[in-house]
Amino acid sequence: MNADATRGDEPTATAKIAMADHNIEPALAERVAQAARDGRPLRIGGGGSKAFYGNPIDIDDVLDVTPHQGVATYEPTELAITVRAGTPLSAVEALLDAHGQQLPFEPPHFGPGATVGGAVAAGLSGPRRPYAASVRDALLGVRIINGRGQVLEFGGRVMKNVAGYDVSRLMAGSMGAIAVLSEVSLKVMPKPLGSLTLVREATYDDAVALMRRW
Repeated sequence: MNADATRGDEPTATAKIAMADHNIEPALAERVAQAARDGRPLRIGGGGSKAFYGNPIDIDDVLDVTPHQGVATYEPTELAITVRAGTPLSAVEALLDAHGQQLPFEPPHFGPGATVGGAVAAGLSGPRRPYAASVRDALLGVRIINGRGQVLEFGGRVMKNVAGYDVSRLMAGSMGAIAVLSEVSLKVMPKPLGSLTLVREATYDDAVALMRRW
């Protein structure tokens, strides 16, 4: 991707972005706490778009995070956004696009149900990864629910944050093994006015050799 200029913070679309606003963090925390008391494992469930990824989990009791949606904070001039983990990834990208902004990475959706929490938990940064940021690089802070049902917060909501241990970045690519994501704070960046994609046809072996050389 190549860009010579970027947009400012002025909205590029006048239509309002439709997005649910439901905070069910207390209910999720209580489910986890009760499961811990009962000694019962839970499987964290989102949009299911990345169910093929990672090790298979044979657990029927699902902790559905998808109703936990909405934007907690978003100030375009701060170049940061905080959203609940069940928020559809497409809705967040549409909101940022309306303000001439985008995520620094390109999280693959793999389906219409992709969520922000799933994008962070999977840690897949997309094709722009070698030239831009990874999910971990863009992660400013998180609110999580640990295995005891306690709500903990790490990092911050803006880029001007240096306090505490950088625990939040451990959540990128953790696949839900550490905790349940409740909220994520991510850096955003101005969206390029244009982009250019170059394609070169090659066999598999030639493509691997080219990438290694580059």
